Amino acid sequence: MENVLSRWRRELRGTFSNNSAAIPQWELDLEQGSDGGYFGPGTAAWAVHGSMTTLVAGIQSLLLQALHPGALAGVHDHSDYRSDPLGRLAGTIRWIFTVSYGDTTAAQNASAKVLRIHKYVQGTFTTNSGEDRHYGANDPDLLRWVHLAFTQAFLATHQGYGGPIPGGPDAYVADWAVAGALMQVESPPVTVQELRAQLAAYTPELRYDARVAETVSFIRNPPLPRSQQLGYKVLFAAAVATLPPEYRELLRLHTPRLGPIPLPVRCPAKAVLAVVGWSLGATSPSEKSARTRRRRLGLESSPSNHR
Repeated sequence: MENVLSRWRRELRGTFSNNSAAIPQWELDLEQGSDGGYFGPGTAAWAVHGSMTTLVAGIQSLLLQALHPGALAGVHDHSDYRSDPLGRLAGTIRWIFTVSYGDTTAAQNASAKVLRIHKYVQGTFTTNSGEDRHYGANDPDLLRWVHLAFTQAFLATHQGYGGPIPGGPDAYVADWAVAGALMQVESPPVTVQELRAQLAAYTPELRYDARVAETVSFIRNPPLPRSQQLGYKVLFAAAVATLPPEYRELLRLHTPRLGPIPLPVRCPAKAVLAVVGWSLGATSPSEKSARTRRRRLGLESSPSNHR
């Protein structure tokens, strides 16, 4: 009979693999390829994406993306995130890890696949000025917003709850600009200063409305197994705490308080991330596959157990 701990670990792994009982084949396939990929050991991208802080980053990224009515319209009109949230999560994880750990061909193919899917994501939304505007998921301004929200979220949450970033924050922004270029974002930011400037340019287009409130409510309380709900509440609070104040205010979210007294977030968040990291393992299957490929190509001499 399965004990409580084994069940919890199985359910946790299932959350990130769309309830797959085994390591997804695409992660094992990252062993294949003819080059080291766009990133490798010692890069900022590997430090950030190999950290458990990505769990918090994913939450924050979704919150940020929801503020753009065009981006949210695409999710609302075409996504099955309510009926199949784990499937959508698994698809996003697959793209991130393939670009981070695959060879250059795999990264290019994964990005091209997303862009092909985007061709069918079209519709209309109402701007803040009351204009009805057509949108497509491959529109340059929407591609840029999603890239900026992703970069901001992954950087801010890692700075809040993760370890050092090789080369510092600018190095991560520059690394992930490669992913932006693969997704046809023109001149993605390569420094934190550029990231903040490009984000600020979107401020007049952002808004909070009933659709955003509904989306935030779903992100706050997704349909997770009961064993994961308390930990998720901690990670949600961690995502809110590391949001830039202007976006936190726009989303009408607040850091946890007991009356006027702020409650600690960092230590509980790091504790939850440590427990999840213990359950999932020190090194992700994607990174293991990438290191195997690199050793085969003579780019890496020995295994590493860092995550």
